[in-house]
Amino acid sequence: MIIRIVRMGFIPDQINAFLENFEQNKEKIRHFEGCTHLELLQDTHQPNQFFTYSHWESETHLNNYRNSALFKGVWANTKNKFNQKPEAWSMTQASDI
Repeated sequence: MIIRIVRMGFIPDQINAFLENFEQNKEKIRHFEGCTHLELLQDTHQPNQFFTYSHWESETHLNNYRNSALFKGVWANTKNKFNQKPEAWSMTQASDI
């Protein structure tokens, strides 16, 4: 399993537009082949900072999503709202706690 975390910083007056876009697409992403979990998190001290936290069956599944028309449409509608470069990490679970 791949755990993917993406950090995004938004122009403050673009947050609602981003949230609307996420709301419209979250179920499509959740049902994309290989996605087993998706959630959106917001920083408690910097409200323009958001994180997507998702689980993918494999890196191939994640890459299939990243190369899909769904991702390209969502990303095109998201990246123009950034006030900083996004950061992304792909990880595997190191241990069961």
